[in-house]
Amino acid sequence: MSPRATPPPSRPVGAVTRGTTNPNRLRRMDRWIAAVQGPELRRSAAAPVAVDLGYGAAPWTAVELLQRLRAAEPRTSVVGVEIEPARVAAARPYQRDGLTFVHGGFEVPLPDASVRPTVIRAANVLRQYDEDQVAAVWRRLCARLAPGGLLVEGTCDEIGRRHVWVALGPEGPRTVTFATRLGSLERPSDLAERLPKALIHRNVPGEPVHAFLRDFDRAWAAAAPYASLGARQRWLRAVRDLSADWPLADAAADGQRRWRQGEVTVNWSALAPNSG
Repeated sequence: MSPRATPPPSRPVGAVTRGTTNPNRLRRMDRWIAAVQGPELRRSAAAPVAVDLGYGAAPWTAVELLQRLRAAEPRTSVVGVEIEPARVAAARPYQRDGLTFVHGGFEVPLPDASVRPTVIRAANVLRQYDEDQVAAVWRRLCARLAPGGLLVEGTCDEIGRRHVWVALGPEGPRTVTFATRLGSLERPSDLAERLPKALIHRNVPGEPVHAFLRDFDRAWAAAAPYASLGARQRWLRAVRDLSADWPLADAAADGQRRWRQGEVTVNWSALAPNSG
């Protein structure tokens, strides 16, 4: 063991989740991570490490994360972390070069305890927790990140059509991203059911996230004439109108390419829950 390494706690931190998962469920989140965090992965002097925290009853999401991040930086390795020992045992036959599965929880144990991950992805993990537990989990996970690292925590539906996630750095939350399969969207507020735990109970009048989704629905309705050109064109028009009143983190020309994927990213400060 490295002199800097510390043994993991005897019991993982956290609770067992339902473990439901499907192939390609997290593709929208993965592609966003690869696009946004790819430069940081490539800047890493050592081979960067990404963590799939709470990958569930099957290892598909960890396998796919490795494929997608290696397209951005071929040196990347992925560690799947699960709190349920039987799931780790079931996943280990899928280990390969760059892909490892370990038993653990929010302490994020890695095979080399001196390494800090450049990415931690925690999808559909905190949904079962109480809202007042989220901030402490965020702080714990962010403390494990390497300098320049990113925590991505959010929720999606069973087949990955609708997804909302928060991106956090070591300093705390940065942005919220709403992502959807545009062909299945009736209105942007349909995404409310997939808000992460920190926001889902705040979708009520008087809270910023409620106002944002209300304004997004209004922009979507105003963009109805663009529907004849396709759902993507209607989405693009609605997001451009929305950007006049809301601080979209991806409003620059490069970021607008993400809009075409059915995404929009908002500064966390604009959607953060009211205190009290």
